[in-house]
Amino acid sequence: MTRPEPPRAPRARKGDVRAAILDVLAAEPMNGYQLIQQIAERSGGQWRPSPGSVYPTVQQLEDEGLVEGDQASGRRTLRLTEQGQDYVAEHPEELAAVWEPFLDEPSKAGGDAGGFMPEVGQTLNAVWQIVSSGTDEQRRQAVAIMADARRRLYQLLADGEAGEAEDLDGKDGGERAWGELR
Repeated sequence: MTRPEPPRAPRARKGDVRAAILDVLAAEPMNGYQLIQQIAERSGGQWRPSPGSVYPTVQQLEDEGLVEGDQASGRRTLRLTEQGQDYVAEHPEELAAVWEPFLDEPSKAGGDAGGFMPEVGQTLNAVWQIVSSGTDEQRRQAVAIMADARRRLYQLLADGEAGEAEDLDGKDGGERAWGELR
């Protein structure tokens, strides 16, 4: 029995980082970290460009006169220049096209994922937030939540039928499922 391949997340094309930065900054000024977060959020967690692709692109946009930055409160805030605002206004199709591969449509996502991959991405973003800025207690609670989720996912596979795992929605069901796995 062969398993079907999971749908692959859309890949960003050459130039997409540039268009995404311009589109995100058209909404509001922000720092580089916020840019990366906003791109991840707008793509449903399917695309999180690395700082190694974002910061050189920001520098290029500054060299082109489309973006400017200022140092305030110890953080560098980026915003569109007047020329950048004009560019955004003149190229709406180009900027909208950057998000098309990430629309939650099965035909565009490469399979009937039913929103699965965006949810995985958003969950990973939440985990990262807890790792980077949560308290020790929040991290301990997050580990317990992830361990429970992992057990429940394996139980879903063990049950074989999607409908059979619906009774695992409560804490009691999750503990029962874990007990059955031991």
